[in-house]
Amino acid sequence: MERTGAPRVFRVAQAMRRASTRLAARMNDLAGWVFILCAGFITLDVLFRNFGGFSSSATTEITSYMLAFGIAWGLAHALAARAHIRVDVLVNKLPIAWRQYLHALALAVLTFLALFLAWCAWTLVDESVFFNATDTSALAIPLVIPQGLWAIGISMLAMQAVLQLFEVACLLCANDAQQIDSLLGARGYQEETQEALEEVGITPPAFPRQGSNP
Repeated sequence: MERTGAPRVFRVAQAMRRASTRLAARMNDLAGWVFILCAGFITLDVLFRNFGGFSSSATTEITSYMLAFGIAWGLAHALAARAHIRVDVLVNKLPIAWRQYLHALALAVLTFLALFLAWCAWTLVDESVFFNATDTSALAIPLVIPQGLWAIGISMLAMQAVLQLFEVACLLCANDAQQIDSLLGARGYQEETQEALEEVGITPPAFPRQGSNP
């Protein structure tokens, strides 16, 4: 939602969050292709093992790295798209004036957790570089490669969380509870239905937002 005459700091926060969201979406697309490659690799390895007597001897390790990499690179987009699992039975029953603070608190906790995980991830990468660590498979893959890709995904989640928290802080100062709820509130079945209809080219009806009580 555009805000005419909004303070400069809010416009900067919104622009940064949108840029991060676009980057997270591209990373999520790449993660999806990684999962497809992972499935293809497993399929080929099974076929070659059964009919050709040949195996990579590192299927478990490689696919584990691909899954970890793909999951990590999809986390930031899940946050931006409000796709993380939420338990919102009680939250949606509260007035929106109260919900905005609960949304902000939840995001602040997630931001702290994401920053801590990012710090731990890069500490692990640094240790792998120091010890020149490799996995125990026949390929002896340097662990810094999968761990580094994983750490980038975790760091992207942390950056997305920080930028969203910055924007939410600006919105709290402006007392814009509706925008905070739109940015952080859990997706309802109406929004899921609208998205599904739009994907197949059908113009969806205008459903009211779930939990939009004043």
